Amino acid sequence: MSKPSLVPILPMLVLAVACSDRSSSTLADTAAKTTAAVPASLPAGESLLPVDGGSIWYKVSGTGSGTPAILLHGGPGFASYYMKPLEPLGADRPVVRYDQLGAGASTHITDTTKMNIGHFVAELDSLRSHLGYDKVHLVGHSWGTILALEYYRAHPEHVASLTLASPALDIPAWEKNAKQLVTTLSDSAQRAIRVREAEKNYEAPDYQNALAEFYGKYVWRHPDSVNLDSTFKTVNQTIYNYMQGPSEFTITGTLKRYDSTPFLKNVKVPTLYTVGEFDEANPAIVKRFAAMTPGAQIVVLPGSAHLSEWDAPEAMNKAIRDFLRQADNR
Repeated sequence: MSKPSLVPILPMLVLAVACSDRSSSTLADTAAKTTAAVPASLPAGESLLPVDGGSIWYKVSGTGSGTPAILLHGGPGFASYYMKPLEPLGADRPVVRYDQLGAGASTHITDTTKMNIGHFVAELDSLRSHLGYDKVHLVGHSWGTILALEYYRAHPEHVASLTLASPALDIPAWEKNAKQLVTTLSDSAQRAIRVREAEKNYEAPDYQNALAEFYGKYVWRHPDSVNLDSTFKTVNQTIYNYMQGPSEFTITGTLKRYDSTPFLKNVKVPTLYTVGEFDEANPAIVKRFAAMTPGAQIVVLPGSAHLSEWDAPEAMNKAIRDFLRQADNR
């Protein structure tokens, strides 16, 4: 499978940063216990947590005493490598980066009964509870925004704020917009997509080239080659295909009809939306989400496509850092 065929999962990436309102001494004690539990084969700060279906890898970093943050990556089925540029948020607070079950350094799975929103919500709650965090800031990216919002719906008492970056909260609208973006590609790319999807031949070289053209315009403009390579090596294509489908613009998976917009009016925690100027998530759609969410803030990141972590890391970090500081002071 060529590299572009693995990329589609990334647009569903979602960041969630989970935070605790505990005192700095309590957080230090928790961090010490976590470090002590790290297996000898993993670097300090990293560990594995048993969950239903296997174990998930996680890393706790940061020296700040603010409410902790958990980063929720996109996919579903990709890893958290691309979210490493957000770890500088740790100057203010503990930051937790983890690979959802089936992805990255976590247990690889093929059992589709584990590939659903409820399972990933329960997995996140297990991690929060294990780390001893009562309240957390959730920062989700792409698919991660679905996970962040659904976790809030299930456990509002544990959520201090939501950061929804390049959100995928209305999949029918996402797919409609993605199909429109396809019409901006070269004639040869559009032809390849039309022909190969009719054939269901998603591995054809011309289809892969068309995907690469799409990603280069709307997914990332300045990819991090090292972390991109690591992401490709650990992706779980089965999860992406089952929940999403063969591409960003042909959605056939279980998320096809997902639309959480009716719930947005009920969000009662501080909420930040971010979106790239050239993001496949579409600034206009994200502005609509923000308008539906009481008191929400929105930041459009200039020059960025979907993976603002790579395209605009300084601006993205500043927007999230400022927002989390405000949320901590509420």
